[in-house]
Amino acid sequence: MHAHRQSGFEGGADASREARLRAALERHGRNFEEQFGRRPTALYFSPGRVNLMGAHLDYNGGPVAPMAIDRGTFFAVAERSDRRVRFASTSESGWLETRLERLAPQRAGRWFDYPLGVLRQLHSRAAALGGIDVLFGGDLAVGAGLSSSASICVGTAFVLDHIWRLGLTPLQRVELALNSEREFVGVRCGIMDPFAVGLAQAGSLLWLDCKDASYQHLPFDHQRFAVAVADTLVRRELAQSAFNQRVAEAAEAFERLRKHCPQARVLRDIPAEVLDTHERELPVELARRARHVVSEVERTFAARSALMEGDVRGFGARMFASHRSLRELYEVSAPELDCLVDAAAASTAVCGARLTGAGFGGCVVMLVERAGAEQALEDVARAFDERFGRRPGVALFGPDPGPREVVLG
Repeated sequence: MHAHRQSGFEGGADASREARLRAALERHGRNFEEQFGRRPTALYFSPGRVNLMGAHLDYNGGPVAPMAIDRGTFFAVAERSDRRVRFASTSESGWLETRLERLAPQRAGRWFDYPLGVLRQLHSRAAALGGIDVLFGGDLAVGAGLSSSASICVGTAFVLDHIWRLGLTPLQRVELALNSEREFVGVRCGIMDPFAVGLAQAGSLLWLDCKDASYQHLPFDHQRFAVAVADTLVRRELAQSAFNQRVAEAAEAFERLRKHCPQARVLRDIPAEVLDTHERELPVELARRARHVVSEVERTFAARSALMEGDVRGFGARMFASHRSLRELYEVSAPELDCLVDAAAASTAVCGARLTGAGFGGCVVMLVERAGAEQALEDVARAFDERFGRRPGVALFGPDPGPREVVLG
């Protein structure tokens, strides 16, 4: 995907974040003019996300607690009077240039597959409309586990809906994004990422039950606590096959266990006592995958209860436990991720930390007290530098209200 790596200590009030976004989009608009030779008619932003609890539960039907963040994808857009479509990116090579009636039926293995997958589902609704030029960009680290793919897919759905006045609901845009990744790009992803982006609400976490897609927004004290992300700078481009393998392993574990629990519809439904009794019937790897899912479901519900009671430290303790399970049972961590989590655990200002996203590299998400955040993140970065000889990208992230047009001026 396409975005720029972000590092350093950042945060601040909503007004300063909005000012930063406007300035970045103004620059992006000038880039559009250089690329396409005319001014954009509209500018848009779509956030990324971090998932604080519920690791690898979305495709297993479990609960998750993600938050949209104030880093994401930029869109500069201009409508066309003909039927041509042109996609370009500020950080990826290659253009997509085609016509609405000639959209490729198969992915090309390029960055533009993601927005193209959304466009393919909508172009028939725009039969009487003109084409479009779009320049993509952003400030979200790609391959870092911050869901740059959902950011671009949900954002593309929002942009096309807005430009073509299609009247889509947020849930319909989420479904378009999900279909693009699953059916066109070919990633066996769960529903969490597009939901987290498309249903974002500033100042809260999204509680999403991936079994029935029910959701609610949980209150989160952003004045006292902040979400920070430390980027190992280990990109995950080669991790897709390993991720798909975990999906397949979890599915096989469920198939083997469901005979002992006929009412179960997903692995999340398998009770701990059923796994305790029949765990030895599974191959070792499948038993580990099932154990992580079953225990992570319990941890995530416990974390939610702690948050609702105002016990942020209790929520954070479940984040640390989640990472241990991801390292030992689901086996999706890496030495760089473990180093960051261990360093975070040594800081009194850090309430909790774990890898976020699929793992195998990417980022660690941390829940920190704002009062000690800067020193805590400096300590974490120094510990990583001492071991690996490079500074990780470290930033405080603010919450984001979701995809939207940004009007300058």
